[in-house]
Amino acid sequence: MTISPDHPPGRRGRRRRHTAVAVAATLAVAGAALPGSPALAVNAAHTTVVGTNPVDWTPHALDGTVHRILQIGNRVYVAGTFTKVRNAGQSAQLAMPRLVALDATTGRIDTTFRPQVNGAVKALAAAPDGRSLYIGGAFTTVNGTAASRLARIDAATGARVAGFTTPVLNNQVNDVRLVGNRLIVGGAFQTVGGVTRRALAAVNATTGAADASVNLNLAGPRRTTSGATAPVKVEALDVSADGTRLVFAGGFSSVAGVARHQLAVADLSASGATLSGWATDRYQPQCARTMPVYMRGVDISPDGTWFAVVTTGGPFPGTLCDTAARFEFGTATGGKQPTWANYTGGDTLLSVAVTGAAVYVGGHQRWLDNPQGRNSAGPGAVARPGIGAIHPSTGRALPWNPTKDRGVGTQELYATDSGLWVGSDTVTVAGEYHARLAFLPLP
Repeated sequence: MTISPDHPPGRRGRRRRHTAVAVAATLAVAGAALPGSPALAVNAAHTTVVGTNPVDWTPHALDGTVHRILQIGNRVYVAGTFTKVRNAGQSAQLAMPRLVALDATTGRIDTTFRPQVNGAVKALAAAPDGRSLYIGGAFTTVNGTAASRLARIDAATGARVAGFTTPVLNNQVNDVRLVGNRLIVGGAFQTVGGVTRRALAAVNATTGAADASVNLNLAGPRRTTSGATAPVKVEALDVSADGTRLVFAGGFSSVAGVARHQLAVADLSASGATLSGWATDRYQPQCARTMPVYMRGVDISPDGTWFAVVTTGGPFPGTLCDTAARFEFGTATGGKQPTWANYTGGDTLLSVAVTGAAVYVGGHQRWLDNPQGRNSAGPGAVARPGIGAIHPSTGRALPWNPTKDRGVGTQELYATDSGLWVGSDTVTVAGEYHARLAFLPLP
């Protein structure tokens, strides 16, 4: 198919309110819900796989990378490191750096939403009032006012929400989830308001004040045999839809004084977070000598019974480097093994979205079903450049194969009631021009 600036009209997915918005309606009184209430950042459940033909109306991010996508009502928020965007079918470039809103039905960029953020935006979560959202990343100001890597802004205008002020986080935020009136925050920070909180913390969702009930004492760092190290950090986290389980992945070797290598589960309650007995040692081995941390993404299934993890690290037999893997929650015991693992054969996976019908994975992979590949297509390998889908039960690649240019990789996969959003640093999906953003509708 010929690549063109805007491909011919394609199928348009039906639009319904996203799951997060329906849940938000039950938490409309800010501060009224306790931890254990439903989380507001869960990929929507699907009964079938999305189509392979992207809609024609999504706008284009003209530089940088799209790192996160979130839908609230009929607006879709797109965050990352880009500085310029343009509407589909138009040539005018709009200087709207790092965070934009667009109409979920037409794709048109909302030029009234104008937050000014001075650094990368890596995390988004809907606030319980349905009229604002939380943003996290590497920024230190929002709209010219100090905001240390975490802020709450108006969903219509991008203005700061009065009364929400967080303590200083001394490094980047990578991911956030709202549970009741707690905002759980993961990243590369080591202190919150000068108090040690390595990589995982919580703030009050209404005021932004530090919430000491999430204090799991992540420790490390992980080291490779070459001597490479990485600071303690959380690369990705997710919360079950009922708000009772937290899964987090990143650079640590112990949690709450107990061995946990790169992956851990915590139980959430009104009193806070406690380390679960769930444990696996499958991410203890070293991958590439330069990669002490190789976790990249995690997502819990819509029914809350299992989750999937994706990694980088290189092709190393007997490890879970460069794989997507499914784990069951089940009984909280140690020694957990994956239900299945799907190998790329030496290419990084960066993102994962579990919808029930599929486990979508993205990165700069060339293949799936490739356990014997060594930067090559081994026996049984199937081509799935940049994006693919795995059967939730068998762990084998589904026939779904829209194709995508690879680049650094697909950083974001986000499922709504209408389909699947894709965010990355590249410009081609299904042979068509979709700069850094695409939407694949349900049939």
